[in-house]
Order: sequence, then structure tokens, then C-alpha cells
Amino acid sequence: MSIIEVNNLSKYYGRAKARGIVDVSFSVEEGEIFGFIGPNGAGKSTTIRLFLSLIYPSSGTAKIFGQDCIQFGPEIRQEIGYLPSEVFYYEGMKVLDLLKYSASFYKKDCTKRLHELADIMELDMTRRIDDLSYGNKKKVGIVQGLLHQPKLIVLDEPTSGLDPLMQRKFFNLIREENERGATIFFSSHILGEVQKMCSRVAIIKEGSIINIQDIKTLQKDNYKKITVAGNGLDEKQFEVAGVSNLEQENGAVNFFFRGDINLIMRLISQQEVVDVTIEEPTLEEIFMHYYE
Repeated sequence: MSIIEVNNLSKYYGRAKARGIVDVSFSVEEGEIFGFIGPNGAGKSTTIRLFLSLIYPSSGTAKIFGQDCIQFGPEIRQEIGYLPSEVFYYEGMKVLDLLKYSASFYKKDCTKRLHELADIMELDMTRRIDDLSYGNKKKVGIVQGLLHQPKLIVLDEPTSGLDPLMQRKFFNLIREENERGATIFFSSHILGEVQKMCSRVAIIKEGSIINIQDIKTLQKDNYKKITVAGNGLDEKQFEVAGVSNLEQENGAVNFFFRGDINLIMRLISQQEVVDVTIEEPTLEEIFMHYYE
């Protein structure tokens, strides 16, 4: 069963018809952890706000749980947990009061789960919202989005502001929610997060879906960003199949590589190397050097 069905969804803003998204279509199956990736400004948040009926489309349709998102918006949102990329609250309230207020919108007792989540995220509920750091406000958003044990969890850049320890706890929490049966829609511009969490991804660029594929295929085809520092290096030594964007700067050679990593490691081992860095490129870099 498809939990989210998006068909030819488009959004234009203002008289100038500024592009939001154009003819976006995809579906998310029940129990899936679905990734939605693209560089900043690609249209990720716009797409989410449209299928949550927080804004209205210029054309196209979206359904959640088989129901039209606009016509049945209030009913659908009873079973959705949403963490936006930016969180804003009534700053004069205490954390506990705000979470109790949020819980009052649902037709169930959320008290026990509220306290469980606050303990997991190490959230001090006695503090006032305006005294919290950005990271702690994000924790409030996580608890708020999960306290009613929703069937669908929509996460838009969820880890921004969280330190590495909290990020790990958050990912464990989301996996537990998925194991209990929740479907997860995970939007991010950080490829590593999506690769760890998701089974399938949609890739959006400049407002349009350019690919939908399973995560194993994405990992297999993905570039690595490699920097080799050493004595007497010549960038021409790295001109082999799979290498692109080759450049030399400040005694180091930088390039992207796609292919058998053992091949490039053997090539590096033949050089007089001081340091080697291998990392994932940003999505912006992948789009520039792969999808173009």
C-alpha cells in the first residue's frame, strides 16, 4: 500500500511564476524509510509542505493514506508527525507546557510517550523556550513530532543543530519507530545520513525529480572525494579511468573517483604520500560532477 502518492505536483510563486517545483511524482510504500535528497533550494521543503497541505499546489495532486491531502487534511494530520527544517515556538512558554499543548491536538493520551522521548533526547522540560539553544529547540521539535506515535513521520533536515551523540540517538529512535510500523519520509542534503537510514531515494534538482533508485544502486554509483598530499606529486599520475575533476593545489592532488576503490588505493600506494583523505562529496558536488 502506498502511504504517500504524489502525482505531477507543481508550485509557482507570485505573478512572476517563480519556480517552486515542477511535475513532481513519486510514491512511498507502507513501512518504508524513503529518502528525499537534493541540494539546498532544490524544492525539498516545498514538496513536503505541499503534500502536507500546508501550502496549496499550482497543479497536481497528493494523497496520504489513500486520501486527498487537501480535502482530508485535518484527519490525515492526526496520524502524521512532522519535523520542519526550522522550528519556531511561543518563546514565553516552558517546554513541558508547549509539549502538553501539542499533545492536546491528538485524540489519545500522549503523556507517557512524551516523557519517554524527553528522556531519550535529554530534554529539560522545565526550561523556557526562549532560553534554549538551537539544538535544544530541535530536540523539542523531535519530541513534538513523535509524541503521538504517528503512522507517518516526515523529517525535513532533522539533524541540523544536533551534536553527533544526539544524532546517533535520533537515528536509533527513528529506526525503532520504523520497526513499530511507522513509515518514514526523510529529507536531507547530507548524503551520508540518507545512505545510513533509507532503502530507496528520490533525487530532486532545480524543482524536478531526476532519479528514483534504491540506496544500494546509489552507493555503488557514487563518487568518492579524494585528497592526496605528498612530496613530488604530479596530477597526471592520477589520470586513470574513473577519475574526474583532477586538480593540484598547495602540494596536494584533489579529484573525484568512481569505481573499484582498490584500484585507486594501489595507485596512491605507489606515491610518496604524506596524507590521504577519502570522503563523501556533498550532494551539490555529486550533482555537478555526476548527474550533469
